[in-house]
Amino acid sequence: MSAKIENEYGSITVSDEVLANIAGIATMECYGLVGMASKSSADGIVELLRREHLSKGVKVYSEEDNYLVIDLYIVVEFGTRISTVAQNIIDKVKYTVETMTGMKVKKVNVNVQGVRV
Repeated sequence: MSAKIENEYGSITVSDEVLANIAGIATMECYGLVGMASKSSADGIVELLRREHLSKGVKVYSEEDNYLVIDLYIVVEFGTRISTVAQNIIDKVKYTVETMTGMKVKKVNVNVQGVRV
């Protein structure tokens, strides 16, 4: 489902893939992050995603009242405080998506899939 903005001049439709790419790029700019993760459902193995496939580590849901819910799947760097890294990611993604699209973000859920050196 795509997100839609309407005003007196017309409407703008932004696909969930574009929103996922924006959120993925904003996430990768945060300190303490090794990368985005894609979890294989078959054997539970977590793999790091390359920069061109960041949207696979992000799920975007648009609700009826034009609010967005963003789920992120990440791998953090060993030795960093996970709660601080997650809070920085939440703040950065919320700010970036709201600034670039004009849509409101209701929630950003950060799922830590692993820790790497």
